[in-house]
Amino acid sequence: MIATKNKQWILKSRPVGAIQDTDFAFGDAPVPEVEDGQILCRNLYLSLDPAMRGWVSDAESYSEPVPLDGVMRGIGIAEVVTSKHDEFAEGEVVMGMTGWQEYALLDKNDLPNKVPPIPGIPVTNFLSVCGITGLTAYFGLNDIGQPQEGDTVLVSTAGGAVGSVVGQLAKLKGCRVVGIAGSDEKCQWITDDLGFDAAINYKTENLGEAIRTACPDRIDVYFDNVGGDQLNSALSWLNIGARVVICGAITRFNQKGKLPGPSNYMNLLTRRARMEGFVLLDYRERFPEALATLVPLVMSGDLKHREQVVDGLENALSTLRTLYDGTNTGKLIIKVAEPSA
Repeated sequence: MIATKNKQWILKSRPVGAIQDTDFAFGDAPVPEVEDGQILCRNLYLSLDPAMRGWVSDAESYSEPVPLDGVMRGIGIAEVVTSKHDEFAEGEVVMGMTGWQEYALLDKNDLPNKVPPIPGIPVTNFLSVCGITGLTAYFGLNDIGQPQEGDTVLVSTAGGAVGSVVGQLAKLKGCRVVGIAGSDEKCQWITDDLGFDAAINYKTENLGEAIRTACPDRIDVYFDNVGGDQLNSALSWLNIGARVVICGAITRFNQKGKLPGPSNYMNLLTRRARMEGFVLLDYRERFPEALATLVPLVMSGDLKHREQVVDGLENALSTLRTLYDGTNTGKLIIKVAEPSA
């Protein structure tokens, strides 16, 4: 039976700096009624992503901010419990913008994608290596970075969900891959288990000197997830014709006041380099292309990944914070409920 109450996280105020408990409220709402053309889904898993800090801000961005007193936005894996839509059947597993709640009512404006059952691929993989993180790595590296065999590829947050996939895909293309991470354990993981050629602990090493040592032929592709000092250091050591991929700027999300731009940006001119950002949703029609590459690599064991699954919707907010202090280990996922079958 479907419950009558729907646990939800509601945005109450725009965070200033780091997200605070008082910015959100966790409580009950009625489970919505289903009308023609709609489906009611029960969330099983929710993806936690760095972009969420931007979604709750009212700064201009690629999408509208989460409205105040609205359900926190989030991508989820869910099962259809009631369907009044011809294309969806009860019991099917889907992935879409289901939000931080137990039950989501979806219609023609936000219909989800069906999640195919693939032996050897856990459903949570469609939120990680075969989902948003793997797709982000695939299109950012290949379309924006355009790595060639023999290139040197430098990756920030290389121990994270996106960065770890970027580095492995670059290695498969015959590149020298160097990762920047925030702990010795993460540095050891990306070199010993993932096959990176070198790793830099930005918390304990002089970043500029370490980059020059690990990248003796300079940098051909820099995949940036953080901005700040790491972006500046990479810009100072670019090769002629280098490509800088702007995927995110996690170090800037919780800062207050006006944020400075990179002081070394003129190296883009002198090195005849290019710096370009991208938004994953722009590649939606090409997702099958990426999955045709990613899924076989995961099944063969040639593409490794970590998932950190935390039980309980009530823990979503506290778990999200670990993305910004670097204490998470792998792709962060909230388990909301057990599947019916």
